[in-house]
Amino acid sequence: MILISIVDDEKELRESIATFVNNSPGFRCVSAYNSGEAALKHLPQDHPDVVLMDIHMTGMSGIECVRRLKAILPELQIVMLTVYEDTEQIFKALSAGASGYMLKRLTPGKLLEAIKEVHGGGSPMSSSIARKVVASLQKTGQSEEEKPHLSSREQMVLECLAKGLTYKQTADQLGISIDTVRTYLRRIYEKLHVQSRTEAVAKYLSH
Repeated sequence: MILISIVDDEKELRESIATFVNNSPGFRCVSAYNSGEAALKHLPQDHPDVVLMDIHMTGMSGIECVRRLKAILPELQIVMLTVYEDTEQIFKALSAGASGYMLKRLTPGKLLEAIKEVHGGGSPMSSSIARKVVASLQKTGQSEEEKPHLSSREQMVLECLAKGLTYKQTADQLGISIDTVRTYLRRIYEKLHVQSRTEAVAKYLSH
């Protein structure tokens, strides 16, 4: 059973997602909040596995809420669920600690897939979001001194993670073992001075 919390100031959407989740085998909505402030106060006691977080809410933004939740619950998996797909918001969300970024227009089935994926260690992203992330990875024009020095293989691993692939999917796509993927990630973390996959993707893209 995957336990889910929802943080969104749209009452109708919040209730609709909660109802759908509770009617889906293997999923249960344990709480729903209409603000980041309320989520920060009560959500840690709910012990959810996955949080669905809106970005723009009255009061505290979803990105700030993610940052504060991750500070007290570092293992919590958070998926941004939003109507916004501009690059700046994507990278701010990833830098804050979000593990996925989905558009609200996704189908109910795709939402469940995203929840399962992030719970299994993946980084789900709507296809248009993934394209923006990969496009940023492929931008040229910066000197080598301006970019973190990653090998071509390390960059390929980061590109796979930016697309939302799990460790196993990354290993299969690159023709290497999962242990080798983890070895590359340890090197990437050391070179970028970060502690997580989402931090690594966000920091590399910011350069």
